[in-house]
Amino acid sequence: MITRLTGARVFDPANGVRGEVRDLFIADGRMAAPTDRADRSYDLGGLVVMPGAIDIHSHIAGGKVNLGRLLMSEEHRDELVARGPATRSGSGVATPSIFATGYRYAALGYTAAFEPAMVPSNARATHLETADLPIIDKGAYVMLGNDELLLRLVAAGAEQERINDYVAWMMRATAALGVKTVNPGGISAFKFNARGLAIDERGPQHGVTPRQIVQMLSRAVFELGVPHPLHIHCNNLGVPGNIDTTLATIAAADGFPLHLTHAQFHSYGTEGDRHFSSAAARLAEAVNRNPSISLDVGQIMFGQTVTASGDTMAQYRNRAFASPGKWILMDIECDGGCGLVPFRYRDSNFVNALQWAIGLELFLLIEDPWRVFLTTDHPNGAPFTCYPHLIRLLMDRSFRNDCLAAIHPAAQKATTLGSIAREYTLEEIAIATRAAPARILGLAGRGQLGPGAAADITVYAEDGDRERMFAAPRHVFKAGVEIVHDGAILAAPPGATHVVRPDYDPAIEGVIGAFFEQHMSVGLGHFRLSEGELADAGLSLVAQPCRPRGRA
Repeated sequence: MITRLTGARVFDPANGVRGEVRDLFIADGRMAAPTDRADRSYDLGGLVVMPGAIDIHSHIAGGKVNLGRLLMSEEHRDELVARGPATRSGSGVATPSIFATGYRYAALGYTAAFEPAMVPSNARATHLETADLPIIDKGAYVMLGNDELLLRLVAAGAEQERINDYVAWMMRATAALGVKTVNPGGISAFKFNARGLAIDERGPQHGVTPRQIVQMLSRAVFELGVPHPLHIHCNNLGVPGNIDTTLATIAAADGFPLHLTHAQFHSYGTEGDRHFSSAAARLAEAVNRNPSISLDVGQIMFGQTVTASGDTMAQYRNRAFASPGKWILMDIECDGGCGLVPFRYRDSNFVNALQWAIGLELFLLIEDPWRVFLTTDHPNGAPFTCYPHLIRLLMDRSFRNDCLAAIHPAAQKATTLGSIAREYTLEEIAIATRAAPARILGLAGRGQLGPGAAADITVYAEDGDRERMFAAPRHVFKAGVEIVHDGAILAAPPGATHVVRPDYDPAIEGVIGAFFEQHMSVGLGHFRLSEGELADAGLSLVAQPCRPRGRA
């Protein structure tokens, strides 16, 4: 069957389409070449069309998310989603149930979201949970950099080839799309009573520095040909003055690509009477002059949420600010850790207000929209349901300045936000939320509307109030099926799970197997996920191309 979408004002940056009026065609779930024949037509005259949106960094599944749901039980009591003709019931806002997560993303025009912190030992549970995630495509980045075996290999002076083999084996064993490192070395150091770890400071157990970890992991990801660069949560998250650590981390990669995640939390200086200031301009300058660096912002929005992070060191420090006053820390199989701390961001609080401004400064000062991505680090900065409000802040300077005028007065004086005239265009929003995430993740056929691409399409009614516009798409199509019409979920087909499969020398299994035999609670064979068990769980795997770049 061929579906024709007529008269659309199309924004498809991956194919150089910048708001031109044209017809689109769908056949067998994919975009098709123009034809005179159509079995079904939609008149989209005057409407704005973009590819389905893609969230590059959102904590949607896995151990810490489920702990967050337990911790925030009150929101699952009070925030209920009723069962509908095509949907199941759900609950929660900051920690929505897996069904509510998929429905809410789809209702906003998102057709993919990626879990950024999958602990290796929890990979099976993470994928089994995302098997129930309706509609949207998904995938996960495996967390390395605090895992005991990697630290032992680095401490023993392992060659880069051996590190590459370990990373590749771990990615394939956990069915990962990318590699994430969280506070490299710092989570391990916390277990040995360290409460901070500078980038050139040796960890208390193995004597390995964060710089060594960043160098070896960024190089491994590059040489293995994994499309997405090393996804890094820098050391010293949330600490005043951590901009120096962030810039040193960029330098530590020795020119290999890096993706800095939730960069707002890593852009703080120490200037002023309160010894807390914006360093967004310094980071933006570094990104603007270094094309191998990208980042997502992790914008905070005012209101209640829960912070959920693999960074036990940071979460232990932040437990004192829990609101309401409860928190969780945990460790699993010496792989890493996690912490959950509820938090309420307040515009009347100087630090929170300046954090809000810092995130917006990053969005507006980084010149290349292909290298800055729209996130709230769901749920750490805010639930993803805040995205329409964030888009309006980026597109409407007058509205942004009105919001700026309402925050803590000292924070207003400590930011340059009011002097920044830039307003995002519809094309830039389409880049930052569609084309750029697809490109940096290596998602062939997503984030674009060219012939052969997946027919993931979002249709908006043009509205000067950009928050209203992006909160309520007129139509959303997933693989050519209309799944949303005027806010109502019409269908809930399963989305794909994206993975990459880098090659490795099988000899590494001897090293990994010996470690598992001595230290882990499961054997090597049971740890590794098989395609068969993932398929039995209902997951449809899409292996994205992995292009090795050679070994130096």
